[in-house]
Amino acid sequence: MGVPHIVIAGGGYVGMYTALDLQKKLHRGEARVTVIDPRSTMTYQPFLPEAAAGSLEPRHVVVPLRRTLKGCDVLTARVVGIDHQRRTVTVDPCAGETYELRYDELVVALGSVARTLPIPGLKEVGMGFKQIEEAISLRNHVLDRLDVATSTVDAAVRQQALTFVFVGGGYAGVEALAEIEDMARYATRYYETIAADDLRFVLVEATGRILPEVGEDMGRYTVARLRERGIEVKLDTLLKSATDHHIVLSDGDEFDADTLVWTAGVKANPVLATSDLPLDDKGRLKALANLTVEGVDHAWTAGDNGAVPDLANPGKLCTPSAQHAVRQAHVLAANLVRSLRGEPLQDYRHKHVGSVASLGLHQGVAQVYGIKLKGLPAWFMHRTYHLSRMPTLSKKFRVVADWTLALFFRREVVSLGSLHTPRDDFDRANT
Repeated sequence: MGVPHIVIAGGGYVGMYTALDLQKKLHRGEARVTVIDPRSTMTYQPFLPEAAAGSLEPRHVVVPLRRTLKGCDVLTARVVGIDHQRRTVTVDPCAGETYELRYDELVVALGSVARTLPIPGLKEVGMGFKQIEEAISLRNHVLDRLDVATSTVDAAVRQQALTFVFVGGGYAGVEALAEIEDMARYATRYYETIAADDLRFVLVEATGRILPEVGEDMGRYTVARLRERGIEVKLDTLLKSATDHHIVLSDGDEFDADTLVWTAGVKANPVLATSDLPLDDKGRLKALANLTVEGVDHAWTAGDNGAVPDLANPGKLCTPSAQHAVRQAHVLAANLVRSLRGEPLQDYRHKHVGSVASLGLHQGVAQVYGIKLKGLPAWFMHRTYHLSRMPTLSKKFRVVADWTLALFFRREVVSLGSLHTPRDDFDRANT
C-alpha cells in the first residue's frame, strides 16, 4: 500500500491553514498533500477594504501558497467535480484538458461564492468584493470616476460618476463602503472642481438593521455614524433594477450611478451540488462536530461550505466567519492526522468571542466578550485582532510597515485603472 494521498480542494482560510498544519504534524513520508485552488495566493479578506482604500499594499494582504506550503503540492486549477465513491476529483487547469486526480482523504474547503439575484442589470454593471482583484479594481474605478467627473461639462454625466451604491449591510458591504467613502472624500482635495459633498454614497440593506454580528444597538450606532458622514443608509430596501446604470430601489428612489457594489450575502460553492456528498438545504456539506462529512468515510469539511454543528450553541450551526474557519482548520488537520494513525478524533467546540468592524480611518465598532466599543478603541482592536490572525510573520511585518508609513505620509490616491487595458497605447500606435 502506497503513501496516503490527501487532496485539499480549496486554498482559502480552511484549505491553507489545514495544509499548513498538516505539513507541520505529519512525519516525513507519512502522507502526500495536494492543495488545489484557482489562485496561487490566499487572500486575507478582512484587510480587503484597507487595500482598496490604499491603507495597505495589495501584495501584503495575500499569502503565496507555494511559498507558505513548501511541503505540499500546489495546483493552480479549479475543482469542477467530486466523485467520492471513486475517490477522484475532476481538475480544470489553467491550460489544457481537464483530468481526474485520485485521493485517499479529501478535505472540501471550496468556501463560498457571491449570492446574486436575477435583478435586471446586476450582472452587467455590478461589482463584487471577495477577492483582491475586485478590491483593487473598485479602488481604480472610484478614482477614475473622479477623473471623469472633473473632465466633463455634462452635469448628468458628472452626477452619475459621483454616485456610488453598495448593496448589503454585512461586514463586507459596510467596511468596503466606509473605507472607500473615506478614501474618495479625501481624494477630492486634489480636484479643484469636486467638493467632498458632491459625492453621493448609498448603502442599500434588505433588512431593518446592519452589522447584526455586533448587536442591535451597535448596528444602530453604525447607521447613525454613517449618516453623519453624509452616507444614505436605506434599510428595509431592495435593489429592483440596475439596467444601464439606472438604479431603481423598492422605496421608489431612482437615480443613475456608475458604481454598484454587490455584497449581499454568499452561498456555498455550486460545485458541491454536482458531487455525491450529502448536502443540507443550503447546499453545504453535512458535517459532524469532528469535521468529517456525515455518513461518509475519508471526507472532511469546514468553513463556509460546511454545515458544522456549533457545540457551544446546541441546535445551531457555526456561522460562516473567518473566526470559525481558521479554528476549524486547526482541529480538522489534527483529526486527519489522528485518523491516519488510528487515534480517536476530537470535536470542534468554540464559543464565538465577538466581532469587530472598521468604519474607515480611526473609526469602528466592536462587541467582544460582551464588551461594546466604538470609535478609535474599536478601530484599534479591529487592526490588532486581524494583524494577529494574518498568516506568516513576513506578512505581519509588511502590514505593520504600511501602517507605520501612513503615520508620516499622506494617503496614496493614484488610480491605476489603465492596467486593465495595457495594450491600448500600443494598439493606437499601430492603427
